[in-house]
Amino acid sequence: MEEILKQFPNLTENQVLQFQKLQSLYQDWNAKINVISRKDIDELYTRHVLHSLGIAKIIEFRPGSKIMDVGTGGGFPGIPLAILFPEVDFYLIDIIAKKIKVVNEVAIGLGLKNVKAEQKRAELVRQEFDFIVSRAVTNMPDFVKWVDDKVAKKQNHELANGILYLKGGDLTEELKDFPKATEYNLSDFFKEEFFETKKVVHLPLKYKK
Repeated sequence: MEEILKQFPNLTENQVLQFQKLQSLYQDWNAKINVISRKDIDELYTRHVLHSLGIAKIIEFRPGSKIMDVGTGGGFPGIPLAILFPEVDFYLIDIIAKKIKVVNEVAIGLGLKNVKAEQKRAELVRQEFDFIVSRAVTNMPDFVKWVDDKVAKKQNHELANGILYLKGGDLTEELKDFPKATEYNLSDFFKEEFFETKKVVHLPLKYKK
């Protein structure tokens, strides 16, 4: 929590309270429906919350933007980003119903009005978004197939509309067919050992209709 306050010093009082509530909400729900490993729940703020907020080090979503989080699991990166950007609409999807139940309960517990969560496959979504975010749910070629027709035409940010993907390790092979992909090292922003090999990958996607 201290690191979040240090990295994001302009949080409102309400945002600080919402971030503080995450630990007890996830501990409570994780005891009922296991969505985060026991080891990780003790490192919630580093391995899940701060990791999710790595995307906010690359881009500041503008008010009115629409973001989809694919394979959100327990709500990452969507929930921390929704706290940070209260005027942005977040649509969180996962194919596992119990995970979406936890996401919805956490969103209610935090009073987040900008989060909608549903059990759904990305391929079945019929909306368009400025950005599609995710945390390493699959390899990039498969992920692109799921979402490449869901990117809005209108550009609202300096960063081109497309995918913002949290992933670790050497991605040379995985990204070889995507010359427009840009890798941002999270170790440039966060000093914890956990972030040494972690990255945000930005892949612009063209509007398809």
